[in-house]
Amino acid sequence: MTTTGTRSARTDGEGRRRRGGRSAAPPSERREHLVRLAADLFAEKGFQATTVRDIAREAGILSGSLYHHFDSKESIVDEVLSGFFDEVLTAYRAAVDKGGDPRETLAELVRIAFGTLEPHRAAVTVIQNDWAYLRSMPRFAYLTKVEQDVEKMWVDTIERGRRTGAFRADIDARLTYRMIRDTIWVTVRWYRPGGPLSTADLAEHYLKVMFDGIAAPGR
Repeated sequence: MTTTGTRSARTDGEGRRRRGGRSAAPPSERREHLVRLAADLFAEKGFQATTVRDIAREAGILSGSLYHHFDSKESIVDEVLSGFFDEVLTAYRAAVDKGGDPRETLAELVRIAFGTLEPHRAAVTVIQNDWAYLRSMPRFAYLTKVEQDVEKMWVDTIERGRRTGAFRADIDARLTYRMIRDTIWVTVRWYRPGGPLSTADLAEHYLKVMFDGIAAPGR
């Protein structure tokens, strides 16, 4: 995967080349900048293959300087993932709490999921590539709970649709959710922001296929 944005190279006070940002940025702004750089590296190279030295080199600082902001690369990816999940869980819960028609709720969940592909491209890619590895570490035990919470919201919506007749009664709600989830998230591997289709366009096309199928009417 290619990283997003243009990385301008400048020389900082340590005599090394730094990419993007301002050398005199406030600590909070500098921290956010480092998180973005690291997230792109995790997405590009994989979390396990990315080293602290790689992140520091990308930022144009010495490896030791990175530890002024984070105690490990695990802390950085933790910030990337927790920020993503805080946002998406809040959006999912708001959609479900409306208590609307199951089809409308499911459509909104799909739109929210597709809507994350651009602003949270790196986080979604890390989830695709490193989920099993990260979840095996005690620090990331919360990922299992997040996964369960998300699945319950989607499955409950599909089950409600089955009970009310909005969805077919012969589908398995959990299997259906997992198929929807995987087909949406895998889109991050080929979707390129700035192309002819926006994530909103992708969501609407996906909903058309999901709800109406690909067979012509009467076939």
